[in-house]
Amino acid sequence: MRKFWTYVVLVILVLFVLGPFLWMLSTSLKTQGEVLSSVPHLFPTHWEFSNYVKAWQSAPFGMYFGNSILVSGVETIADLTLGAMAAYAFARMEFYGKQVIFVILLATMMVPGEVLLIPNYITLAQFHWLDSYQGLIVPWLVSVFTIFLMRQFFLGIPREIFEAAELDGCGPMRTLFRIVMPISKPIWVTSALIKFVGAWNSFLWVLIVSRTPHYFTLPVGLINFSTDIGTIYNQLMAAATFTMVPLIILFLFGQRYFIEGIARSGIK
Repeated sequence: MRKFWTYVVLVILVLFVLGPFLWMLSTSLKTQGEVLSSVPHLFPTHWEFSNYVKAWQSAPFGMYFGNSILVSGVETIADLTLGAMAAYAFARMEFYGKQVIFVILLATMMVPGEVLLIPNYITLAQFHWLDSYQGLIVPWLVSVFTIFLMRQFFLGIPREIFEAAELDGCGPMRTLFRIVMPISKPIWVTSALIKFVGAWNSFLWVLIVSRTPHYFTLPVGLINFSTDIGTIYNQLMAAATFTMVPLIILFLFGQRYFIEGIARSGIK
């Protein structure tokens, strides 16, 4: 009976989580009149699959997809590379002030991201990087959370592996990328998923830095459906649906490693 009620509670929670997604899919297949109806219905009366075609053609979503892939991909690769090197240093190397520096880094995670918008914007303005790819990418090349997550994982690797690598003549960089990386696939996939999803869904920073639609990413591109006379909800939901597809595919491929990486890093 205890297991039965546990599953009942879990099913209810799943319905709460899936509810907004189901409503988004349903709305994307409705007519605009049905969306604005005073009596809402979960399933559309007339299935309007053409909403996806109209949504794609209403704005240069091909360019938005390219920008999102470029920005998210570069940020993820840089974050994994630089974060792994910093995490390895904090986990397995000894240097003066290591603990103090690590505590300061962790303290920065408590600073809300909105607080950094103005100083980052001023810095980019001085570099003349507004409305450019480097303005979108460079401020987010390193994540403290990635450093922390990888450090916790590296601390769980047996010390004998590092001692054996040192006896074989491996330096820190070779040990990291030739020895540690192959046995740390779960944490690499976990960190990559977290970073990629965060960069893919970034809205406020792209909206502030980008002045022309040429540098818009997908979340900012969705504002095309909000006009002075109202919002085209069915096409907006259709665009939001195909915007989520790459993230769903990535998560399905990396789900096993994602769960293992979170569990083995000590963050449960």
